[in-house]
Amino acid sequence: MYLCGPKQKRQKGLYMNDLLDKLELIYQRWLQIGEEITKPDVMSDMKNYVKLSKDYKELQAVVDAYKKYKDVIDNIASAKEILANEKDEEFREMAKAELDAYLTEKENLEEEIRLLLLPSDPQDSKNAQMEIRAGTGGDEASIFAGDLFRMYQHFCDKKGWKIEVLSMTEGTVGGYKEIDFSVTGDGVYGIMKYESGVHRVQRVPQTESQGRVHTSAASVVVLPEADEFDVDLKQSDIKKETFCASGPGGQCVNTTYSAVRLTHIPSGIVVSIQDEKSQIKNLEKAMRVLRTRLFEREYQKYLDEIASKRRTMVSTGDRSAKIRTYNYPQNRVTDHRINYTMYNLANFMNGDIEEVIQALQVAENAERLKEAVE
Repeated sequence: MYLCGPKQKRQKGLYMNDLLDKLELIYQRWLQIGEEITKPDVMSDMKNYVKLSKDYKELQAVVDAYKKYKDVIDNIASAKEILANEKDEEFREMAKAELDAYLTEKENLEEEIRLLLLPSDPQDSKNAQMEIRAGTGGDEASIFAGDLFRMYQHFCDKKGWKIEVLSMTEGTVGGYKEIDFSVTGDGVYGIMKYESGVHRVQRVPQTESQGRVHTSAASVVVLPEADEFDVDLKQSDIKKETFCASGPGGQCVNTTYSAVRLTHIPSGIVVSIQDEKSQIKNLEKAMRVLRTRLFEREYQKYLDEIASKRRTMVSTGDRSAKIRTYNYPQNRVTDHRINYTMYNLANFMNGDIEEVIQALQVAENAERLKEAVE
């Protein structure tokens, strides 16, 4: 790992050379991938083509930073040469001011590059499947689950992401007992993964006549959406059943067998989808959910490994962890993982959640840097 430890701080020239060597290797690999993905034999192998295209895109940020870093180093060398040889004081002052600016830029770029070189979660670039479930609090918990879903809708709209509801069960007085949906966009999982956990709300419920503040909860699960290359799903392992879509009280809402139930025989996982009027569309959604739930089993091992190392439990996917409290009487939102509090609950519930997610990303990156140095 090319991080600046105590010894490297004393040998900055050595560190800079090591960093440049590392970046040059990455740059050459990026060029190589760029050539490979244009070859007919690679383009005909879809699985390999998708992987190489993903690698090429992920290396782009490092390559861009490397080009800036090389330019800054060249400019620093030029400014030092002027200071060493120039006699005119006016030119020397200009060169000194430029050198100071370039040295600051160099430090900032090195910090950026250190983060870029840290091994990232390989799933961060994926789309996400999310589940919101009403927890303790009865009808008020269902209402709160609906509030959370609308909060994510607003946030995704601002990001230009697409939400698609996969299945839902409405609450008796509003909201949802449970709702599953997918989010499609650029780097969705890498941002939304911080929302996994238990969300608590403290407010006077709509169903409360005495005006007392109650605490209710809803759980949020965020999973990277698996594609067909992530899971080897054999049709012979799937039992497919069709049935009439049902409404409240179990009544049939249509007379066609459009609803689909898939059972993965080896694992026992069952997925039922009935939201669409078309059996084909319900089957497509059910297969997406089934692939993701199978993929989750392996991915959870990675999350467990993170959880054993990190004290803040940021983005570990722990479903039972109480991560955030929404206090309506105090107009307050508190994220307990990083002790972060803001007093703008109305805007937060309208989808302005970027600030807290960025704070969580900063906390996680700081921990990852510390792990790498140690």
